[in-house]
Amino acid sequence: MHCSSLAVLRDEIVACTRCPRLTEYRARIALEKRRAYRDWDYWGKPVPPLGDLDAKLLVLGLAPAAHGGNRTGRMFTGDRSGDFLYRALYNTGFASQPHSVSRDDGMRLTGAYISATARCAPPDNKPLPDELRNCRSYLERELELLKDLRVVVALGRIAFDAYLTILRDQGVIKSRAAFPFGHHVEYRPAPERPGLLASYHPSQQNTSTGKLTDQMLTAVFRRARGIIDRRAGRS
Repeated sequence: MHCSSLAVLRDEIVACTRCPRLTEYRARIALEKRRAYRDWDYWGKPVPPLGDLDAKLLVLGLAPAAHGGNRTGRMFTGDRSGDFLYRALYNTGFASQPHSVSRDDGMRLTGAYISATARCAPPDNKPLPDELRNCRSYLERELELLKDLRVVVALGRIAFDAYLTILRDQGVIKSRAAFPFGHHVEYRPAPERPGLLASYHPSQQNTSTGKLTDQMLTAVFRRARGIIDRRAGRS
């Protein structure tokens, strides 16, 4: 039931047309393409989540890139953000290889699951508030289905706030104000819930300026590994 429920959810996500602006944009980009990828058959649909159904780690991003996930059909695949993310996941034992270029490149996650606050590529990488709200139920269902989570790594403030908003509305926390965003900041929102780690998003804007480096992102996932081990009773 666990696996089948997640499979049903993924199918629902891929078929979603809740947001007219995003539905039009992702399809148009898939037709127009970028010159470097003119021979690609773009995915052009909402991008499903990726990972281990028994994951202890949830990586929560913002949204697929127009010529990344919207092209390849896999989260953080085919763009520079993904290059940074998968190197860090590989270096900390969560990914089988340090790069992800297509859905059939052999990359596998172990103990990790990657999702996003918006499942469609948005113009200028900026989903609107109502579009984030439209996508929220998918994340809520994932959190219910992923029973073994020990830690959530939120990539960027929008993902961080989205996760905390769910906890607030579920009555787990009283307010988001008690959880200010900061890179490599750790919280324990409630004893029965996963730990929360905040990180700058591995966007090109952050990585090209040095605001986020490979070492900084790897350190976040090393810390996530430590949280998982502590909660499993290992020193």
